[in-house]
Amino acid sequence: MTVQTLTIPEAEADTRLDRWFRRRFPQLTQGALQKMLRSGQIRVDGKRAEANTRLQAGQAIRIPPLPEGPAPKAEPKPVSERDARELERMVLYRDESVLVLDKPHGLAVQGGPGIARNLDAMLDALRFDAEERPRLVHRLDRDTSGVLLLARSAAAAAFLAKAFRGRDVEKTYWAVVVPQPEATEGRIDLALAKQGGPRGERTVAVDDPGQGVRAITDFRTLDAAKRRVAWLELKPLTGRTHQLRVHCAEGLGTPILGDGKYGGAAAHLEELPSQLHLHARALRLPHPEGGVLEAAAPLPPHMRDTFAYFGFEVPKTPKPRRLAAPGKR
Repeated sequence: MTVQTLTIPEAEADTRLDRWFRRRFPQLTQGALQKMLRSGQIRVDGKRAEANTRLQAGQAIRIPPLPEGPAPKAEPKPVSERDARELERMVLYRDESVLVLDKPHGLAVQGGPGIARNLDAMLDALRFDAEERPRLVHRLDRDTSGVLLLARSAAAAAFLAKAFRGRDVEKTYWAVVVPQPEATEGRIDLALAKQGGPRGERTVAVDDPGQGVRAITDFRTLDAAKRRVAWLELKPLTGRTHQLRVHCAEGLGTPILGDGKYGGAAAHLEELPSQLHLHARALRLPHPEGGVLEAAAPLPPHMRDTFAYFGFEVPKTPKPRRLAAPGKR
């Protein structure tokens, strides 16, 4: 095997470097991986990296010659009938290339420390007789609900990953923040960086863009209740870890309701549900077979309760649809 370079797709962003290697090259032992990292044989964007480096979409990984040998085959855990039925109920849209799910609050998209149940481990239940297993092409936090896109083939996954990297995807989120921000609309342009701590890694805003990664979010207020809370529409133009949560808490000074991680006690109101009030409302993106796919998801139950409490009128959720490309019928 010769030296090769692989590019990180959107679906694998925010993965630790050592975990990424173990998934791609399971024949490589942890000891051998650490030795290659220490000697600089493995590089990220041409630079030395640590095992715990968090990867970003579009980064180039230098892969040195690796030991030959068959990869150990892990037997996938069977998906229970109950989980399979639950997953099928999440499907908002399906065609030959893509699946659109309405991910509920509390379901992790991928596995990790302390996560016993995750969507990625159950995707075989969503084959619908297809030859290939569905693939994740982007992610949502465990406590964020809403539209989640899956590719049904390797070709569709490559097309969609490129669309996400090239910012051809329009993402719309809804959030309830406390209190109402001073500005009714605008743009948050605030660089972000990862920071370790006693309670684990978190994302923080940094004044010097050179110390972090640029992150941009457009926002506007859709409704408000006596300045106590506001219903915001958020459109991230970049895709950083916890971008919307940090931008609301530090960029606007109004954390998302229920977000104790970034808002502390100020993010909670006694009479309202304590869950995170962040919902991936809609996606609009190029379809792998041509045209444009539009999909939206209804509010989760805890956000419906909060909207009803404040009298926010929620528009009807449109059905997902695939539109013809401009100039075609």
